[in-house]
Amino acid sequence: MLAKRIIPCLDVKDGKTVKGVNFVNFRDAGDPVALGRKYSEDGADELVYLDITASHEGRKTFVDLVRRVAENVSIPFTVGGGINHVADVETLLGAGADKISINSAALRNPDLIDDIASRFGRQVCVTAIDARFDNGEWICYLNGGRVPTSRRLLEWAHEAQERGAGEILFTSMNHDGVKTGFACEALAELADNLEIPIIASGGAGNCEHFRDVFTIGKADAALAASIFHFNEVPIAQLKTYLKENNIIIRQ
Repeated sequence: MLAKRIIPCLDVKDGKTVKGVNFVNFRDAGDPVALGRKYSEDGADELVYLDITASHEGRKTFVDLVRRVAENVSIPFTVGGGINHVADVETLLGAGADKISINSAALRNPDLIDDIASRFGRQVCVTAIDARFDNGEWICYLNGGRVPTSRRLLEWAHEAQERGAGEILFTSMNHDGVKTGFACEALAELADNLEIPIIASGGAGNCEHFRDVFTIGKADAALAASIFHFNEVPIAQLKTYLKENNIIIRQ
């Protein structure tokens, strides 16, 4: 069994790390480079940086920030937000990113997944999916959770895998920021139906939630933001807890 990964997520808006609840009501959480360096030193396995308003505002992702992060962290990091073309990916990888995350652009133009995977390898391409559970179905959303689509979570995730995505990053909009646990049932369904790793996002509030997402939810990695940003659950403490609960993690 592959070791499970702990991934702090840094949502960046106007050059600052922010955290919201259900994709709204954002508050400042600090400098993204300093936080990334701290998480790297504290034992995080990877980082994810998301320019959360890039797609909505039609901007390109923050290349200068990516360069500064690459100079200050020693663990792999993924960058997303406003990536619409293969040239954007090339620029971000050149600035030091290890992987890129595409969400809205992939829903609008699924061929982008094929293009990125064929050009750079599927290990570079993370397909992020923001979905809300409405009327008994998981509906995929565009533009940072602002625009609903006709796509359903499982069928879109499967298509992304077939097109060349290396990982699926699934954020439950219902669970985002409320700290009541991950969407384990939906995550387990994804894990049972896909062959690529599943990164869980949305709902982390304590150590038990991480245990559950790795066991009940069958996730390969778990992403969280506010509990790390505001030091509610230190990474070292979380990893100790998971080891005590017989979950294989990276040291």
